[in-house]
Amino acid sequence: MVFAPVSLLNMEISLAARHQPSFADPGKLCDFLFERQGSGRIKRAMVTDAPPRKKNRQFFTESDRHNTLRLPQDERLRRIAGAIETAMKTGRSREVLRVSEEFLDTAADFYQVKHCDVRVLAARPLRVRERSTVELFGDYNPSSTLIRVWMKTAIRQEVTSFGTFLSTLCHEFCHHLDFERFPDSWHTRGFYERTASLYHHARGTPQKRLIWIPIPGRRWRIDWQRMNRSSLNPSTE
Repeated sequence: MVFAPVSLLNMEISLAARHQPSFADPGKLCDFLFERQGSGRIKRAMVTDAPPRKKNRQFFTESDRHNTLRLPQDERLRRIAGAIETAMKTGRSREVLRVSEEFLDTAADFYQVKHCDVRVLAARPLRVRERSTVELFGDYNPSSTLIRVWMKTAIRQEVTSFGTFLSTLCHEFCHHLDFERFPDSWHTRGFYERTASLYHHARGTPQKRLIWIPIPGRRWRIDWQRMNRSSLNPSTE
């Protein structure tokens, strides 16, 4: 999946789509970053999956409605998230891997689910299209319970921001959580809300309400204009 040290709602990523481009292995759930070619600008469009036609429709609906996540009442995840931030400043992937493993193991113990493996890789895979480029930030394989997260940008090969990396890690872990409850893991509105809850808890930042608007294909996307307006003037929403 994907992912300026900022909140999940303002991070540099933004299109999480269940496509499987040539660089993604079959069976993985992937989040992508869409960039305008040559401009360096990010296309912000956090989009949900379309509902299944029949099979798993009930589970999809449950995922969409389930917009809260039980969180630890102590500082265990925040402490480890701080260690991830420190490790990222060194640029050493081995140290980032060590604390990322600790973060995921601690989260798995809290939610009483099996542990998952993680790999921290270097530069993100990049696929160039006619009008955009696509970067893979991270993915989760439910068969092997393996999370992969890339810690460097594709083009400049610079260490990504801590917020981007942590949000990717939380996003992939929430896919892992979903497979403990559902037969699949979809990018629903509820999924994004749960991911945001875990991310903001780990960072110690306040969570903002996600504002959605419908788009064709029975899907939803974040209404960034209203989100930004409500951030500047909460009384308008």
